[in-house]
Amino acid sequence: MPDYIQVITTTATHDEAEIIARDLVENHLAACTQIVGPITSIYRWEGKIETSQEYQCWAKSRRELFEQIEAAIRRLHPYQVPEILAVPVVAGSESYLKWLDGEVKR
Repeated sequence: MPDYIQVITTTATHDEAEIIARDLVENHLAACTQIVGPITSIYRWEGKIETSQEYQCWAKSRRELFEQIEAAIRRLHPYQVPEILAVPVVAGSESYLKWLDGEVKR
């Protein structure tokens, strides 16, 4: 079984999230990208604790495409240091993973 991943990033607005999600799918880097939010993020930035409302993108893909996904997110993302995390998929339905394989670059 290939290494499947979900790549997570957060954005300040729904529109920013949609631009990233659409780009990843249109360029066959992700089979699907879900947008969740708004969520509340609490984090330390430049020595201060900040609270922001954000939107999460969950992109479904394969490990071999991570570097291209990261580059696309960095190109489109307005944050100086965007969250870009890959989470491994340890199991999934055979039919879903087959569909995923058919939708992303080889």
